[in-house]
Amino acid sequence: MSKEIIEKIDSQQLSEALSERYLSYAVSTIVSRALPDVRDGLKPVHRRILYSMLRQKLSPNAAFRKCATVVGDVLGHYHPHGDSSVYDAMVRLAQDFSVRYPLIDGQGNFGNIDGDPQAAYRYTESKMTDAAMLIMEGIDEDSVDMMPNFDGTTFEPVVMPGAFPNLLANGGMGIAVGMATNIPTHNVAEVCDALSLVVDNPDATTIQIMKKMIGPDFPTGGVLIDSFDTIVKNYDTGRGAFRIRAKWEVEKLDRGAEQVVITEIPYGIIKSKLVEQIASLIDAKKLPLVDDISDESTTDVRIVITPKSRNVPADKMMAHLFAMTDLEYKFNMNFNVIDSKGAPKVMGIGDVLREFITHQKNVLIRRTNWRLGNIARRLEILGGLLIVYLNLDRVIEIIRNEDDPKTVLIAEFNLTDIQVEAILNTRLRSLRKLEEMEIRREDAELLAEQKQLQELLASEDMQNEQLKAWFLDIKKRYDKKTLLGRRRTQWIPQTEEILIDTDEFIEKEPLTVIISTMGWIRAAKGHLDLNNLDLKFKEGDELQFAFHAMSTDKINLFANSGKMFTLPANDLPSARGFGESVRMMVDIGADDNIVCAFVLDFSMKYLLVGRHGTGFIASGENCLSQTRTGKQVMNTDAKNPAVMCVPVSGDYVAMSGSNDKLLIFSTSEIPEMTRGKGVILQKYNAERTYVLDVMFFNASDGFGWTTGRGTTKLDDWQPWVGKRASQGRTIPVGFPRSGKFGK
Repeated sequence: MSKEIIEKIDSQQLSEALSERYLSYAVSTIVSRALPDVRDGLKPVHRRILYSMLRQKLSPNAAFRKCATVVGDVLGHYHPHGDSSVYDAMVRLAQDFSVRYPLIDGQGNFGNIDGDPQAAYRYTESKMTDAAMLIMEGIDEDSVDMMPNFDGTTFEPVVMPGAFPNLLANGGMGIAVGMATNIPTHNVAEVCDALSLVVDNPDATTIQIMKKMIGPDFPTGGVLIDSFDTIVKNYDTGRGAFRIRAKWEVEKLDRGAEQVVITEIPYGIIKSKLVEQIASLIDAKKLPLVDDISDESTTDVRIVITPKSRNVPADKMMAHLFAMTDLEYKFNMNFNVIDSKGAPKVMGIGDVLREFITHQKNVLIRRTNWRLGNIARRLEILGGLLIVYLNLDRVIEIIRNEDDPKTVLIAEFNLTDIQVEAILNTRLRSLRKLEEMEIRREDAELLAEQKQLQELLASEDMQNEQLKAWFLDIKKRYDKKTLLGRRRTQWIPQTEEILIDTDEFIEKEPLTVIISTMGWIRAAKGHLDLNNLDLKFKEGDELQFAFHAMSTDKINLFANSGKMFTLPANDLPSARGFGESVRMMVDIGADDNIVCAFVLDFSMKYLLVGRHGTGFIASGENCLSQTRTGKQVMNTDAKNPAVMCVPVSGDYVAMSGSNDKLLIFSTSEIPEMTRGKGVILQKYNAERTYVLDVMFFNASDGFGWTTGRGTTKLDDWQPWVGKRASQGRTIPVGFPRSGKFGK
């Protein structure tokens, strides 16, 4: 390598080089791709699409043009990225189920609410809508800054000038590096009312603003069920979640039967996937109140849900569907936008409105100055033309006889260069008395307009009135009485939840629950002979638990972590196969094992036992878990995991340990707790010793154990009776070597 090349090599730490380059990439992604500008609500790609269509004169009154033409022009002049990024953005602006007020009028297949893709851009056609024209209104009046395009051959706007509040009207979503944005759509008429409020009162509170702008207004409708306080809190911080439910109604059928029809679904939900989700839950018997679902949608949404029977109330069925499916969906709002200084920022609704109003004031001032400049130039020209009419013969003589009439006219009549050019370009047919009168009238009108505009620039109150006039005009165009302007998302605060007891609608039938050592669970129909089960298991797997239950029962799993997990018996998979892994149904830890499985009896009490003889009694109600993550009932650790859960069924309890000791004590000595480690039940001196078995019995029935040879009764068991937490005495003669009391 030559010395000259070596001298050009720059030594730099790899961490510094990566950090610097990644930061540049992150900033580029945030500012130039993913986040919308608070002033016009557009990302750069959207802005470039609209500007390109404006330059191609694709106004609402123009003929449709192939989308390929627009995509090609955007790529060639403004947006040096992939064609799919441009076309996908263009398609979204045309989808009336994605944006509240489409900016592009599409002709052809632009996708649908079922998630079907759009046709290729060589097939589809487009032009702009009135909303798009409003966003760009005044762009040719020096209302915004222009910047060179990527190759310096033309210019593009830094931001759009229009008074249409696109950020709030159409929302936006995007994922950048380390941040994201998710802005809901709103009703333009309400936004305009909120803007007028903030113009009059810049310090308006979020509560005052939200009384004008009642939360999101999604293009797919739905029902907003959050309280007003929740809505205010979300908009005050710029972050939060909205609960949106599908809109439904009941249709009466013959013989008193009913069916529920879904007419609107939550925003952002793909209808076909929603129907598939509900159908899958019906097949899996996880929607016991629903019999069937069918999609009868055409251009309007119509999803028909049939109840299981006539006795199922529609409101209870829908409450269960809202809890289990995407018919109720949380929209996570995040007002992360690029502010007027070009920095990403999460804004509350007040800041968003104030930034937009400030931008509109700047646009108003720039447009006014532009118009004043035009008026001044025109008045200057009109002044020169009036001199022509006052000295018409002399002006004609100079033009006819002089070699350089321009210089002579300037010297003789004290005219400016612009005035002389206008005189020399005047047509002969314009030299009429009527034209002079017309010029004098125009001069008077322009002087009056000039005075008015100068007063506008000097008065902030007049500027505010002009902004309110703009907002009022937009509100009238998109009035709530119009088809496009009507509010689609209803706000109905949910005051109380409907409690659902699905068990009353479940058909009661006998089941046999089977659980393998590897954690595969299934349920066979009927009460099978537990001593003669003909079952197949996966290789290396075998039976661990088998017991009888009813389809209406709750099945509890007790893990060595001390957690209780509850499964509805009717949700268990069929025994035709190997079943389903318990870990797919509940969140049991990878290193945790099931130590006990049983039918939960709410009226029963259960003794929970740790490996080293600790434990306590828990009520059946306290053992019920409502979530997949389970319920921590017993506190355990690695040295003392949970090993047993035994129903309390007697006034005495017998415990045997690996130290060959037997202890019998009164059940009343064991405390009842809701959660904890428990107390010492049987004491073990050595750390390696542990509990082997626990059994409850009644003193009146006597004490004994069961083996394969039968039941053995101990005539005198009093010597083994002691106090809780004592060691007990050596096991009696004939006690099973396993230390188990048997079944």
